[in-house]
Amino acid sequence: MTQTATRRRSPFTLISARLVAFLAVLGPGFITANVDNDPGGILTYSQAGAQFGYQLLWTLIPTTIALIVVQEMAARMGAVTGKGLSDLIREEFGLRATFFTMVVLGLADFGNIISEFAGLASGMSIFGVSKYIVVPIGAGLVWILIVRGRYKPVERILIVASLIYFAYPISAFLAKPDWDLAIKQTLVPPLNNDPAYLILIVGLIGTTITPWMQFYLQASVVEKGVDTRHYGLCRLDVVLGCIITDVIAFFIMVACGATIYHSNHQEITDVAQAALALKPFAGKFAALLFAVGLINASLLSAAILPLATSYNICEGLGFESGINKRFSEAPTFYWLYTLLIGGGAAIVLIPRLPLLKFILFSQVANGILLPFVLVYMLLLVNRPRLMGTFKNKPWQNVIAWTTAIIMIVLTAALVYKTVLG
Repeated sequence: MTQTATRRRSPFTLISARLVAFLAVLGPGFITANVDNDPGGILTYSQAGAQFGYQLLWTLIPTTIALIVVQEMAARMGAVTGKGLSDLIREEFGLRATFFTMVVLGLADFGNIISEFAGLASGMSIFGVSKYIVVPIGAGLVWILIVRGRYKPVERILIVASLIYFAYPISAFLAKPDWDLAIKQTLVPPLNNDPAYLILIVGLIGTTITPWMQFYLQASVVEKGVDTRHYGLCRLDVVLGCIITDVIAFFIMVACGATIYHSNHQEITDVAQAALALKPFAGKFAALLFAVGLINASLLSAAILPLATSYNICEGLGFESGINKRFSEAPTFYWLYTLLIGGGAAIVLIPRLPLLKFILFSQVANGILLPFVLVYMLLLVNRPRLMGTFKNKPWQNVIAWTTAIIMIVLTAALVYKTVLG
């Protein structure tokens, strides 16, 4: 009788135990992937929908696969080695390679940090709030969250903030799109010889995989204490995060494709324009949700990007790092985070500053660094001395190197077009 009852409870007990275990490792992959939908990413997705309707939705399938492949390698290296990517690059390739990577990554990230605060200012301008009020407040909030918080509570707050991205699917449904056409063009790439179409393909893929993501993900896996025993669940966290972030991108493109695309193909030069342009077609509530999503994305990215940069530089140069440490235990880490937050916010407050040039610069710097990061990762993940039985299998190498080569070619094309186009 007791044994029968136990057997009947076993499936539920097993599922409950697995769910608890998954929730314990949930965070690094989910947060990292969602922060990828920052104001620059939202602008790119909005522009794709505004200019070409649903025609570029198909790009989300290969970019999701590429994102999963690269993110999974970073998380696996963190779980197996217990070291961040910067640590491994310094130990395996020397200080010179590390210094070059850290300098370029730091400059690129600083440009991105500026763009996050610019996105916050843009989003709040919809509600008539001046950037001179909202940017200092936003900078103060994210600084307090990270510097005064500890890893687990900070991670929970970031997970909840990531859930606010689901405002975009609601906006898309309120826009009443042609779902049959949207699904068809997601699965079957439409032919289009417009040069702008090709440029946006490069932009969409380029905005999906950025160097900072790999450094932050691996560092956060290490700080969370994930090891090989829990890696299966950690991998699920990574895959889930990658899928969700591109599902959100899908709905952003659908919302703009169903509305702005049919209004003289309006070109979006400021991400807040996308929210305002939705209003006549999808209603005030849809526009409000789009704006809330933008503001949330800006704050979330403004918290994570400086954190990622601080992790990278401190690991690479051998300084103590981590949100679980106190200011006195990791002063370089926290002072660097403070300077990045303060500097990024201060630059946005300069009157009539051409913020688009900073965003442009950060894209170029990301483009220069990405090929190096991908090659470093592939060399590291295939070293038996580091990874043991967790090194890439042959089929994983085929997918990973193909992804790396495609990303290098597309990124080179994006950098070329950005600089000379």
